Amino acid sequence: MTAHATSNLPVIWITGASSGIGKAFAQQYAKDGAHLILSSRQVDELEKLKSELTSFSNGDILVMPLDLSAGDGSLQKKTEEAWAWKNKVDVLVNNGGISQRSLFLETDMKTIRRLLEVNLFGALALSRFILPSMVNQGSGHIIVTSSVAGKFGTKYRSGYAASKHAIQGAFDSIRQEMYEHNIDITLVCPGPIKTAITQNSLTGDGKAFGKMGDLHTHAMDPNEMLRRIWPKIKARKEEITISGPKERLALLLKRAAPGILNRILKQSKVV
Repeated sequence: MTAHATSNLPVIWITGASSGIGKAFAQQYAKDGAHLILSSRQVDELEKLKSELTSFSNGDILVMPLDLSAGDGSLQKKTEEAWAWKNKVDVLVNNGGISQRSLFLETDMKTIRRLLEVNLFGALALSRFILPSMVNQGSGHIIVTSSVAGKFGTKYRSGYAASKHAIQGAFDSIRQEMYEHNIDITLVCPGPIKTAITQNSLTGDGKAFGKMGDLHTHAMDPNEMLRRIWPKIKARKEEITISGPKERLALLLKRAAPGILNRILKQSKVV
């Protein structure tokens, strides 16, 4: 591909790109043809992914380490670095995040604050710092990985559900403000996906849970998830839910009969 052709490729910035859903996003965008910025704390895994994608991608790939809990100043600098790479960012995929496996009464407040810092404030900060440039550019697309936990809460996930509920409300509001600027906001709300999210989940004292939960062991593969939702991502749908029949039923009951859902969840194994 010529230099002129590659200069016209979109620039996609993906957080949480080293594994799971973020890695699947990176693979799919690489197949479509794009310049990629890959971010997470796992630099070795990002470099491995870069090597894999370079073998078939037409675009350039930048590994940019990122800690979503680093604070506004650091995240603003990372945003400036990302934009300066190609003098544009067409799509920001706010995918980085952590989950939780602990009862509320056994969870330190610092653990809850970390969940909110990474999942909510990290995504908000990157969006806040990238959006002015997208507005000046006259276009943009922000994708946020939310969860069905942004629609209803279960045991062991009080802080995680709080962060995802907040994401839903915040980015619904941001979407309304961005219509006039030709910038789209897509919320992706998956049910359990077969990733390491359970193993990396925080327990009450902030340590990793360290084992795979049954819900995720038998769940959908992240690449299959991306394959299914990709047409909707490309169409910039405002919200995309991808889940199994149990989660679809739960979402229906949450709207139509929340009392019944609560009685079902009370008896459900959710770890």
